[in-house]
Amino acid sequence: MATFPVQRPLRILIADDSSSARSIIRKIVESHSNLWKVCAEAANGAEAVQKAMEFKPDLVIIDLQMPVLDGISASARIVKSLPSTPILVNTIYKSAYVDFEAKNAGVREVISKGDPGRLLKAVEGLLGKKSKLT
Repeated sequence: MATFPVQRPLRILIADDSSSARSIIRKIVESHSNLWKVCAEAANGAEAVQKAMEFKPDLVIIDLQMPVLDGISASARIVKSLPSTPILVNTIYKSAYVDFEAKNAGVREVISKGDPGRLLKAVEGLLGKKSKLT
């Protein structure tokens, strides 16, 4: 009997201080692909760093402005410990300055909130071939 490789779901950490934003992002990514699963959520930057170290996600989607530790500072800490984990900043404050600061922190991409299609395209791009069915 032939066996087929089984791919584990790719784990995504969502960090946003808004519980409704986290819920919306979860619904968007998990309904798009059965290979994407949210493994953890964080309500502030410090919690995002802690959960990234604990869960070692395949992707981090993080907001820019959060309490305790902002998204750029949290991203820099995550990248230092998990350099191969891509980080996507999802913010309403997108600008050339934010893009510059995010890139310096090791963030792979910055997108504006409110465009589910753009969010999905960014997630697909960052997860790359890992998210393709085998």
